Formats: sequence, structure tokens, C-alpha cells
Amino acid sequence: MALHGRYILPSDALETDLIYPDSAGFDEPDCPDQLCMMCQCDMHKDIKLELSPHPHSMRKVVNIVIAVEKLKHIKKMSSGKFSQDALLNIILENVIEERLVKPLNATQTYRKTTRTLQCSVCDKYKKTLVQSNKLTNQDLHLKAVTLSAGTIQYKVQFSMMTYVSSAQQNNGQPVCLGISNSNLYIACTQSGGSPPVLLLKEVSGPLNTITADDPNGYDSLLFFRKETGTAYNTFESVKYPGWFISTAFDDWKRVEMSQVPTDRTTDFTLQD
Repeated sequence: MALHGRYILPSDALETDLIYPDSAGFDEPDCPDQLCMMCQCDMHKDIKLELSPHPHSMRKVVNIVIAVEKLKHIKKMSSGKFSQDALLNIILENVIEERLVKPLNATQTYRKTTRTLQCSVCDKYKKTLVQSNKLTNQDLHLKAVTLSAGTIQYKVQFSMMTYVSSAQQNNGQPVCLGISNSNLYIACTQSGGSPPVLLLKEVSGPLNTITADDPNGYDSLLFFRKETGTAYNTFESVKYPGWFISTAFDDWKRVEMSQVPTDRTTDFTLQD
């Protein structure tokens, strides 16, 4: 507020016993009458500071003191007085607190990136993931098999699409594992109260954006890929946290979802 060419801070800005601590290195105000309820002290040629005995928080006191100190170094106008806009900016900068407001019940969103990795997947026992219906007439699922030179054609080639999350998380890189040149994807689903299971799911629509609790169930296709050690990767279900893609020690066993610790392996390598 301007008064006769001088600027007055609000009367309830400071406590008189907190305005001039010697250790802070600030100028001491010179108040001729310490007993008066209100006094005005010159701290600068172009600043008049009005003090109040009303109690306030130390945070408010510090903010005002910082503002006053900055006012001492602000560039004057040609008239020798402070610019009102500059004065207002300094006070607002130090007094107004910024708060980040997050929307309530925001839906987690995963958006596809341009990075897609073509690879095959092997567990740490060198077993390769194969598609069961290529070997038998069973339903669509994956098995882990040690392939020989004569059966290498059964190795599944995956297109691993990467995603970015709308919320910060440190569980790993969100990915979808689709079988190359097909519309089949690895999915983690649950029916009733039974544990989550892994299956191959046919998808006809685009997967550019996937939301949590997706109405089409596409969130079951998302896994957090996390690198462990120097060579291994784990794949944790995004929809069912704590459940990982796993294989048994023996050949020809179905690829399943497991919680850790487990006697199954959850460590995999990616082969180009």
C-alpha cells in the first residue's frame, strides 16, 4: 500500500520481537517508543516498515523479512521511487505459497511409445517359450521347452511394446508382449476368487492407450518389465501386483503366474 510516496507493509505482518535478530544479519529498526502499540521504523530510504505486536507464525515473519531484504536491492524507477509492479511481484513471490493439487480418483493411463523390441524369451534354465497349439490341439497357452536344432522353428517371436504411465512409478517399464505377426498377447486374468492365470488373448482393437480397469480388459496385457542383475528380466502383472510370469524347472510345463518366493523361476533373458 502506498502512502505519501512511501510503501507500507500490512500492520499484521510482523511481531516486534522477531523483526531484528542480530544473528540474521538484518538491519535493526530504530523505534523511539518501544511501549507504543504500533510504531513505524525506517529501514531504507524508500521503505517504511510498520510493526505490529500481533502474534504470527515464524514462516510469515521469514517471508516478510526476505521481501524487505529484496526490496533494498530492487532497481528504482527514474523518479527515485520503487515501481509498484516490481514491489507487488517481490511481495507475492515471498508471501503466496504454491500448492500442487492432484485430482481425486484420477484414472491411471498407459500410452504406447514408438519403441518396440522384437525378441524371443528364455528362462534362466535356457528353456524357450513356445506356443502350445503349434505342438498339440490344446487351448492357447505357452510352455517352456528346451529346444533342439530340429524344433527351433517352434520358438515364439514376440513384439514387446513399451508404454509410459501417467503417474510416477518405480515398478519397471510397462510393456505388452504380443506374438509377432498375430493378434495374440500374453494376458494375466482372474476369474471369480481364483488366483490369476496366464493365457494368450486375442486382441482386435488398437493398444495405443490402456487405462486401469480398461472396459475391454486390455489392462490385463500390461506387465512391468524390470531388469535384475546384468542379464535377467522379470515380468510383473500391472493389474495384479505381486504376480509374475514364471516357468517350472522341468520341460513341457505350462507358463504360469506365480507369487514370490516360489520354486518356479521368474527370471528371463531376451534374445534378438
